[in-house]
Amino acid sequence: MPLEDAKSDIDAAFMRSDLRGYSFENAFAGATSFLRRRYSKDLSGVDLAITGVPFDQAVTHRAGTRFGPRAIREASSLMTFDPPHGWPTHPLEEMAIVDYGDLAFDYAKTADFPARLTEHIAGILGAGAGAITLGGDHYITLPILRAYAGKFGPLSVIHFDAHSDLWPDDDMTRIDHGTMMYKAVKAGYVDPATSVQIGIRTTTEDYLGFHVITARELHEKGHIWAVARAREIVGARPCYLTFDIDALDPAYAPGTGTPVWGGLHSWQTSAMLRDLAGINLVGGDVVEVSPPYDTTGATAIAGAHVAYDLICLYHWAKVRQ
Repeated sequence: MPLEDAKSDIDAAFMRSDLRGYSFENAFAGATSFLRRRYSKDLSGVDLAITGVPFDQAVTHRAGTRFGPRAIREASSLMTFDPPHGWPTHPLEEMAIVDYGDLAFDYAKTADFPARLTEHIAGILGAGAGAITLGGDHYITLPILRAYAGKFGPLSVIHFDAHSDLWPDDDMTRIDHGTMMYKAVKAGYVDPATSVQIGIRTTTEDYLGFHVITARELHEKGHIWAVARAREIVGARPCYLTFDIDALDPAYAPGTGTPVWGGLHSWQTSAMLRDLAGINLVGGDVVEVSPPYDTTGATAIAGAHVAYDLICLYHWAKVRQ
């Protein structure tokens, strides 16, 4: 969007005529679309759709992630003026990206939610676009993976988290953010042999074949080693990246439902996401941002940075094809 448009009486979230380009509006005003992309349900010619899923009925402790998508969008307004630092790619200039808005669902009909979300993501994929999703609690990744597996088959997954989410739960009707990855493996949406979990620092009896890089191992061996290991595991296969914000230490991301000390530092996370450039990323999400537990907004800021880096990873995958 030309700089002179900032002087006119428009709001890029509604009036942007070109889906490409940066935005030069005041960061403290206007509608809070992600990175000032245009809100649109029209996916014609769209490369990537950003969508929110304000669902937190699956949490085991503190609720509040239903407010995550809104907070992440607001935080992203600070990032709309310049190219992403440290990336050899310019996704906002070179891809048509829209904010697809939030999934609409009846909060009082929780049992209907999973199918509704799978349909939502499948619609985006069916239109030829990719999806980056803003959560919401981590349960949302299961219905999303169902949609992705329907298109790509069993996926390789890079899973940043303090928790494995692999606790046994063979009742597929239960909606629980601590068992969603267990169900994704059992349902065949994820190939654990070509998947990796990073930042784990809670106990799990059986990792179901996932490769695991614990937080302590990462701290001791270094983020460069961790990235090399992750790249070796996923290879060139279609890959989905899910980022639970509690992968970060609570010092950097206090606004989450189940914080665990000893986590990743923000600089480590930034470096790892950039160094993953070249993986065959087909989609991703950032989840578990709970604004009520962070008066500073730092957690939402971290979530916005992760989401922007997911956009960069997606774009770099397309550029290299």
